[in-house]
Formats: sequence, structure tokens, C-alpha cells
Amino acid sequence: MSINTTSISIPTTDYLPVDNPTASFWQEKPHQFHDLRTTLELPPSSDVVIIGAGYAGIATAYHLAKAEKNLRITVLEARGVCSGATGRNGGHLRPDMYGHIPTYMERAGVEAGLEIAQFEVAHLDAIKKVIEKEKIDCDFTLTRTVDVWINEAAAKRATETYNLMASRNLEYMDDVFFSRSEDAENISGIKGAKACATYTAGTISPYKFILGLTEILNSDPLVNIQTYTPVTKVSPDPKGGFIISTHRGTTHAKQVVYANNAYVAGLLPEYNKAIVPCKGTCSHITVPVGKRAPQLTNSYIIREEDSTLSYLIPRIDGSIVVGGANSKYKPFLDQWYNNVDDSNLIEMGKDHFDTYMQRFFHGWEDSGARVDKIWSGVMGYSFDSNPHIGALPKKDGSEKWWWQRIVPEKDNQFVLAGFNGHGMPVIWLAAKGISKMITEGVDFEETKMPRLFKTTRERIENSLKGPEGGDILV
Repeated sequence: MSINTTSISIPTTDYLPVDNPTASFWQEKPHQFHDLRTTLELPPSSDVVIIGAGYAGIATAYHLAKAEKNLRITVLEARGVCSGATGRNGGHLRPDMYGHIPTYMERAGVEAGLEIAQFEVAHLDAIKKVIEKEKIDCDFTLTRTVDVWINEAAAKRATETYNLMASRNLEYMDDVFFSRSEDAENISGIKGAKACATYTAGTISPYKFILGLTEILNSDPLVNIQTYTPVTKVSPDPKGGFIISTHRGTTHAKQVVYANNAYVAGLLPEYNKAIVPCKGTCSHITVPVGKRAPQLTNSYIIREEDSTLSYLIPRIDGSIVVGGANSKYKPFLDQWYNNVDDSNLIEMGKDHFDTYMQRFFHGWEDSGARVDKIWSGVMGYSFDSNPHIGALPKKDGSEKWWWQRIVPEKDNQFVLAGFNGHGMPVIWLAAKGISKMITEGVDFEETKMPRLFKTTRERIENSLKGPEGGDILV
């Protein structure tokens, strides 16, 4: 059942989505289940309540449903399905092969970093398989992604990083082709390229993918999805389980999954510094009728002369989705840091994508390419640049964590949040891991998720005592 959203006003707090977000290109044609409410009223109780109907929430519901454990599953969403970060991203299914991986290896060892790289690479095959199995029309393509460095000093550092990673004989690096020569510009098609690297990645319509999964869930009588139902409180029930409070009433859950990413600290105050909401910008570029431009097939990460980084994917229709450029607004913290207001654009840098294609791509000079839509989105950035996944850490009896007096019961609660704008090659298999923890009662380590992703007391405490912003502001 869809609803009339014009009469709905979402109650606002510092950690709830606003009710008038900027319009995302992906959502120009709303899916029939965007405003889904499976039943008129909230179900009185469920085995699992999932908070958030973005990529993390819907993927978790899908994996739980496919586990065939006869669990009653309810998904509660503050706005429409896939209306948050997933429905506002760049459509880039791009694993990190060597970008942040060396940092993780330095911090926790080669094996820990390797786990993340392999986990992300595995998403390409996993998502391809589910799309084919479920026949989801979501514009998915397997292609090559091209990393480009225009700044000479940055190109030199990239070369050193690549050589370091190649020297470790990591099998997944066999897919990376690196060029640090006069050929970089010809290989990449980017003006002034000093170095480039290519490897296998994917592009996708994130909105179509998540709504395709939602359509499958809608046919399952054990799954109930309730949009425009923001959760305001989760309280232990003296009789067991949890009482989930919303402005439409309450529902009971035996287990809870917090899949609300940037907004998680509104319900779990211990994550206030561990996961911080940060705004970003994305845009859609088209070529006017009667004009022509080269048809791109690769996706891109372009680091400009001043080291401004943007990400880009080509669409099958010849249009372009490009976003990022956060260095243009990074010094203006109030516009993006700890900010959940995606109803407006970040003022600094919002014009960066005007004539973007003409400035950087050979053959686009006379294309007339222009931005026809630009929007903002709110991502969850973690203090240490890794997502928080797993069972909520339990209290130790000392109550040295002040929030334990607010939500003392941590058993049967799970978190899947803090993806640092990089959730596409992380969430699908992480949600499968959470599902396994719930349906099979296994520990995090038995799911084979990367060890650095596990949410722990130590990680949370480090964020509380560490420098403001952590890796986010480095």
C-alpha cells in the first residue's frame, strides 16, 4: 500500500531526516513501493525490527527473509524507501583496491587490510548474482574504473603506494593496471593526467536496486515495511525484548537492527562521536539535444591539480553522474559536518560540476554538457574510517559508560552503520553477516566479515576521547 505523502510531516530532531530533501536524479520516477506501508497500522510485534529502509535495512531484511527461519520482520523508515544516502549516491560499485587499504594494513597488519579489500571485491560477484537471480532491472554494468592523478606530487605518491601494494604479492592486485608515463592521458582520456590506474568495478542505479529488493520483500507475508515512520526511541521491555516508539505509536521487537547510518546516534548516543552525519553533493550532467560527446564506458575517480577529488559514472543513455569535490567546502564545517539537513545544497563548491566534462575530458569541449540536477545527501562517517557492524557492545557492570543508564540492555541489538560514503561495496555482504548472527546465533568472527568492521567498546571509547572528527577531518 502506498500513501499520500503530501499530508505527512516528519517530527524533527537533531538526528532525524528532514522532510523536504533536495530531489535526487535517481528518484525522478518514484517506484510504486517508494511510500510503501504494508499494513494500515504498525504490527503489534515482530521477531526483528530494522530501523532504516536504505541499502543496509533492505539488504538485511532480504537476507533474513531468504534464511527461511519464519521470522516476522518489520522495517521502519523515516521517509520513503531508499530516500537517504543510498538513493543520493553516485551509483559507483567500486571496491577499494589500494586507496585506504595501505592505511588499514599499517594500523592492524597486512591480513586485516587484505580482509577488507577481498570483502569489497567479493561484492561485484555477489551483487551481480542476486541481480541476475531476482531479475532486478537496475542498470547494472561491470566495467573498468579509472583512477586519475593530475597533480604531479600526488601522482608520485600514488606510484609509491602502488609499488608497495604490488610488492606484497596480493592476488587481488593482479587486476590493477597502473600507468605512470606519458600514456596516462591517452589511457584515461583525462587532460593533464600524470598517472592512472584501472581495475574492475561496477555501476548501478542504487535506487532501482533497492526498490527491486523491496518489491521482492513486499511479496513475503512475514515482512512488513512502514515508510514515513521515524523511530524516536528504543526502550527495553520489562517483559523481554524492546518497545519501539514512533509518532504513529509503538511496536514490540525481540531483536533490533539499527540500519539508520548517519542518524544512528539519535537512538544510540554512545555513537555520537563514532559515527557523524556529513553532507555531500552529487549531480547529473546531460548533453543538449543536437550535441554529441564521446560515449564513456569506464567509471572514474579524478584527483585534480589542487587534489580536489570527484567520482563519476557514465549512464547508458550517455549522461553522467558526478559527485564529491568535498575539498571545496571542507573548511566550512557548519555546512557539512554533523549536519543532517539535505534540504539544501552546500553553498561552497556547488558550482564545481558546471562545465566539468569540458574541463577534464578530451572530446567534450564542444558538447554543451551541463548540470541538469544537483542534490545533497547525508552520509555516516566513522571516527576511524571503518563501518560499525555487529552486536552492540555490552556494559561491564561499572556503568562508566554514561549512556548505559539510558539503554542498559544491549543483548539482541545490532548495528550496521557508518559507511563513510563507501557503502556500495560493503553493505550487501555485511547485511548477510548480520542476518547470520541473528538467524544462527553466531559471533561476528564466524561471519567472515573484516575484523576491523566489528563495533567494539574500544572503538567507541577511542572516538569519545580522540580528537574531534578523527579520520573525517584529516
